[in-house]
Amino acid sequence: MKQWRCLVCGFIYDEAKGLKEEGASEYEIAPGTAWEDVPEDWVCPVCGVGKADFVMVEVMGG
Repeated sequence: MKQWRCLVCGFIYDEAKGLKEEGASEYEIAPGTAWEDVPEDWVCPVCGVGKADFVMVEVMGG
């Protein structure tokens, strides 16, 4: 699984964890959801930018 970082605010979307937000169902993404399967109209829950403003970050495994 990969992680994606928002270029504007630094928020990290982790494919393995997904995203669960209390009271914000429009931001919920099931654990294991690949970045390419996140809806195109999804926006960063912190700053509101779109997927185009995210970059993949290398995850060091051990």
